[in-house]
Amino acid sequence: MQQDDTILVTGAAGLIGSALVWELNRRGCHNIILTDRLGSDERWRNLVPLRYADYLDADQLWDQLDTPALAAVRWVFHLGACSATTEKDSGFLMENNFRYTRRLAEWALAGKRRFVYASSAATYGNGEAGMDDGEEQLHGYRPLNMYGYSKHLFDLHAQQRGWFDRIIGLKYFNIFGPNEDHKGDMRSVVHKACGQIRQTGAVSLFRSYHPEFRDGEQQRDFLYVKDAVAMTLHLATTPQAAGIYNIGSGNAATWIELVTPIFAALNLPPNIEFIDMPDVLRGKYQYHTCANTRRLRDSGWNGPSHSLAAAVRDYVTNYLLPDRRLGDLQEF
Repeated sequence: MQQDDTILVTGAAGLIGSALVWELNRRGCHNIILTDRLGSDERWRNLVPLRYADYLDADQLWDQLDTPALAAVRWVFHLGACSATTEKDSGFLMENNFRYTRRLAEWALAGKRRFVYASSAATYGNGEAGMDDGEEQLHGYRPLNMYGYSKHLFDLHAQQRGWFDRIIGLKYFNIFGPNEDHKGDMRSVVHKACGQIRQTGAVSLFRSYHPEFRDGEQQRDFLYVKDAVAMTLHLATTPQAAGIYNIGSGNAATWIELVTPIFAALNLPPNIEFIDMPDVLRGKYQYHTCANTRRLRDSGWNGPSHSLAAAVRDYVTNYLLPDRRLGDLQEF
C-alpha cells in the first residue's frame, strides 16, 4: 500500500471503520473515500479529526462507481453493516449486510482491487461446531441471530463463487474502544460499565444460566480496536493472505476480568452486582468465545497487542473520561 493509493472504506464513521481511517492517517494515507449512513446520531464526530479525500452516503455509492475517483480505488475495506444482534427486520439485514456486500465484492473483483470485508464471530453461533477460521467448516456453523446469518450467508456465497483465493474475510470478535459512543445498546460493556460506575460506583452484569459458568465468568475474546485495525492492515497488505481470518486476541476472558480494570482506572474498589438476563437473550447467548488465531499467526502477524487490562486503561483514561475520539490526541 502506497501513501497515494486511493482507498475506499465503508462504515467509515463506525467503531472499526473510523479506527481504520485513523490508523491509515497515522501511516501517511489521506487519499481515502469514506462511505456510511450518518443518520441523526453522533457518529459524525468520529470523522472530525480524520483526514480523507471525500465522503459519500452509502446509498449514493452505486451511482459513483464509474466516476474517475472511484475507478482509481485500489483497496476496498468493506466494514459497513447493521451490527445489531437484536435487529428483527430480516429483509433489511439481507439487503444491507448480504446483497450490498455481494455487489461491492463483484465490483472490486472486476477491477482487480484488494477486497477486505467484515464477517463476524457471530457466524459461529453457540460455538459447538468450533470457532476455526478458514473455509472448510463453513457449512457446519449455525448462527444464533439474523445478524450472524446475514454475515454467514456472504461467507457461503464467496466460497461458492470461488472468491476466497482473492478476497479476505475478517471474523471480528468482541471489539471495543474509542469511537463507539453512537452504538446505543450495542456499545461494549467497557463503555456502558464506565458510565454506570461513574454514576453509581457499581456495575451490573448478567447472571449465568449455564451450569458450567458462574455469574460473571461467562467468557469472551475481547480485543482492543487499535489491535483489530493493525491486524486488518497486516492481512490486507500481505500478498499471500486470502480467505477468512479470525480477528481476536486468542484468549477468553471473563466479564469480571473485563470490568475490574475499569474500577482501577477510576481509582475505585470493585463493586459488581448480578442481574437477570432478559428472556429474549437467554436462548441466544454465547457463553464462551475464543478466536483461533493460528491462521493469523501463520500469515506473519507477530505484532504487539495490548493486554486486556492495558487496553481498558488506555480506553478509559485517554478517551472515555476526557470524551475524546481517535485523532483528538494528534496521534498522526
